[in-house]
Amino acid sequence: MLTSKQRAYLRGLANGIDSIFQIGKGGVGDEQLKQLAAALEARELIKVRILETAMLDTKETANQVAAQLKAEAVQAIGSKFVLYKRACKEQHRKIELPKK
Repeated sequence: MLTSKQRAYLRGLANGIDSIFQIGKGGVGDEQLKQLAAALEARELIKVRILETAMLDTKETANQVAAQLKAEAVQAIGSKFVLYKRACKEQHRKIELPKK
């Protein structure tokens, strides 16, 4: 569970990155979840965009995807949301969160 300070720090980092995934009207499938999990392991922080044709609620989708990936939904604004998950492998860890 992230503190508000950690969440604010991650939002600041996410401000400078582009969305690397898009969710269409098909929703989130198993294959897309695998790709999101791999991206989270490599980057720790990713931004996802939901297309208008998907007709999905951004915050609800972010929470569902985060729960399935055991990640944290950092932010959901408009049609984009940000996910964070600490990398399992030490060599992939890039983000140092502020202390609780």
